[in-house]
Amino acid sequence: MKIWLLLIVLFSGGCASPTQNFNQHAARLGFDRQLITGVGFRHVVYFKQGHAPVGSILHVYLDGDGSPLLARNLAASDPTPHMPLMLDLMAQDSVSSVYLGRPCYLGLSGSALCTPSLWTTARYSQQVIDSMTAALSRISAGYTRLVLLGYSGGGTLAMLMAESLPKTEAVITVAANLDTERWAALHRQPTLSESLNLAKREALPIAIRQQHFAGAEDINVPPLLIQNALTQQKQAHLRVFEGQDHACCWRKVWPEILGSLSAD
Repeated sequence: MKIWLLLIVLFSGGCASPTQNFNQHAARLGFDRQLITGVGFRHVVYFKQGHAPVGSILHVYLDGDGSPLLARNLAASDPTPHMPLMLDLMAQDSVSSVYLGRPCYLGLSGSALCTPSLWTTARYSQQVIDSMTAALSRISAGYTRLVLLGYSGGGTLAMLMAESLPKTEAVITVAANLDTERWAALHRQPTLSESLNLAKREALPIAIRQQHFAGAEDINVPPLLIQNALTQQKQAHLRVFEGQDHACCWRKVWPEILGSLSAD
């Protein structure tokens, strides 16, 4: 294993942590929080109250990378997203839905096996995929169909997880980093050396519908990067929203994106 030279900054004081803010926001939305075991890791999961009965479709929300770094070589102690975008999008969804957290996120960074690599260079590693897939298999045991919906790095995870989830009928990504090598080069960042790169993997089965969305003004994950990464994917459709960037304004167009699922 590599010897980590990254420093972990521990926060203290009166300000609420990203995890506390996230949990409070989820509670305000009426979501139920649970811990689900994957492979070697626990995962924070938020369920919408009154989710649909067994046998129906389940929408699975996968979040972005959050705040893995405080500086180029300085890992955060809590990589949890500061912006609860995916919680807000899930709140708009009328279908049975669940938010699946990553290993070591949402207050679990101090758990056994958690190291900064799991939210930095190994954020899309096979270890992460295996644990999230196992957790989701437990959550979705009573459902027959899955739709994976991922934002930013969560879109990357959605595509990588779909390979191992036979129930997956569709993948929706928003501003997703689908080519980690080109993304790192674009931002002059070290490569995500311990992560899988979707752009170099085989295409998903043609039976899995793919809809990908990008913002025309997104300088973090430009639409061209997504388009190039999708050249080998069959049944992949990319739509670019004018006037939007990486963060804004996905809440506004989310009903339209959800509507496109039933339109296919």
